[in-house]
Amino acid sequence: MKTKKKLHIIYEDKNLLIIDKPPKILTISTEKEKNHTLYHQASEYVKQQHPKNKIFIVHRLDYDTSGIILFAKNEKTQKRLQEMWNQCIAREYLAIVDGRVKEKKKTIINYLKETKTLMVYDTKNPKIGKTAITTYEILQKKKNSTLLKINIQTGRKNQIRVALASIGHPIVGDKKYNNSKNSYGRLELHASKIIITDSKNQKEYVFSTKIPNEWKHQFPIGIEKYEKQSHCVEVRKCKDYKRE
Repeated sequence: MKTKKKLHIIYEDKNLLIIDKPPKILTISTEKEKNHTLYHQASEYVKQQHPKNKIFIVHRLDYDTSGIILFAKNEKTQKRLQEMWNQCIAREYLAIVDGRVKEKKKTIINYLKETKTLMVYDTKNPKIGKTAITTYEILQKKKNSTLLKINIQTGRKNQIRVALASIGHPIVGDKKYNNSKNSYGRLELHASKIIITDSKNQKEYVFSTKIPNEWKHQFPIGIEKYEKQSHCVEVRKCKDYKRE
């Protein structure tokens, strides 16, 4: 089936569809682009199973960002996931940033505001900006770049990109936030993992994606370290995930 080949499906059940998003594709449509979106591909995929099937947006990734993304198959699941998003769902990212980052671990607090031209920036003022909390840990340094593991406590638009640019280490390939380097023709940000905590059943479900091969060649020590400390390196270990 043509549509199915386009999608790298990590996990699927009657309520949930988890996909590994490639870079260079929108999550949802815009005025300029209606069909070349992950949402459109996912919708076509579920309709092939049954013409009345639908897909619902839970969250988004930027056009250039790769990695894990959730879609709900019904409104009830969509609502449940969005309601528990900040309390029970944790997201983890990997990023290659410009320069050698000094501090091994750090929590960055920004106050984000969006301009009329849709540019998100750090206002430095908690009274007018939305609080964004981003934590990073260094996995490996090289001469002119650093591999970071990133966790976010808030889900603001462009949060990670603004946070790293604000400390002088923009993500490699992020032209929007003042980095012209482009090692692999993309923004080097990857959504590597989602952890869903089901407090009712006292279980934790971890879904992860494969790390881009070129990153493994560029940062072999850092990627190996990340995979060893990971809660769930292989997705098949999480196949017992169930939605009630």
